[in-house]
Amino acid sequence: MTVIVTSMTGFARAEGRLAGKTPMAWSWEAKSVNGKNLEVRMRTPHGFEGLEIPAKQAAADLFARGSLNLLLTVSSETASRESVVDEAVLDGLIALAARKAGAGVAPAALDGLMALAQSREAAAPLDADAVTARDAALLVGLKSALAALAKARREEGAKLGVIVADQISTIESLCAEARTLAALQPEAMKARLLQQVQDLAKDVPALSPDRLAQETVMLAVKYDLREELDRLTAHVAQAREILAKGEPCGRRLDFLSQEFNREANTLCSKSSDLALTRVGLGLKSVIDQFREQIQNIE
Repeated sequence: MTVIVTSMTGFARAEGRLAGKTPMAWSWEAKSVNGKNLEVRMRTPHGFEGLEIPAKQAAADLFARGSLNLLLTVSSETASRESVVDEAVLDGLIALAARKAGAGVAPAALDGLMALAQSREAAAPLDADAVTARDAALLVGLKSALAALAKARREEGAKLGVIVADQISTIESLCAEARTLAALQPEAMKARLLQQVQDLAKDVPALSPDRLAQETVMLAVKYDLREELDRLTAHVAQAREILAKGEPCGRRLDFLSQEFNREANTLCSKSSDLALTRVGLGLKSVIDQFREQIQNIE
């Protein structure tokens, strides 16, 4: 059985550096979890709000479902430039400290005054063209992170596909077992009905063979499981067909799991045999597991 599915769970990170008037280091973190639809949340530093719309579009180009969180972190490298002491400011601070020392104020330490007199080269504000170039470079980095996230989701989906395929095979095997047991139900009903009639023979008139056969047929029709088993078999084939297409299929499989569960419930309610009931309960159990797993499929 060929299974091609993508998970909605994953994490990826991309980082790099930008040169220019305002060099900076940047990093993107992208993580996703289950979601009914595609929902993208972003956190960016102040001044990078223009990235939101193109970032969400980049995510929509790759993903159909999932709750995505995108985090941009930037660290300016201009602040790390060597500090310079403004000697004119320092001289003024020393003179001020000397005047205040006679007024009962503790003398100021020279290193403290030098720290106050330090100056750093201020970063020049970016013009519109520079902001556009910066954002374009950051979007390239984001797309790299999103591509890595898509790969992580595919790898997780490959593992998930193995589990789901095994569950579908188990459903198919239980359906085959139920079909064998269901075929024995009419004879078992007839034997049970005959025994009940014999037990009541002292108090009620005996049933004729024709009436006994009629009652057996009525019970067999009432508890006939062929329709439910045929639908379960059809659902198994449909699930395999969906999984083999390689398209986002989580919603379709979720609906199919509900149909699986409905037929399994009917099978249990119609069962008049302990072994068949156990098979029906086994079906319900594996269908519940199947439904849990497909909640993570895109």
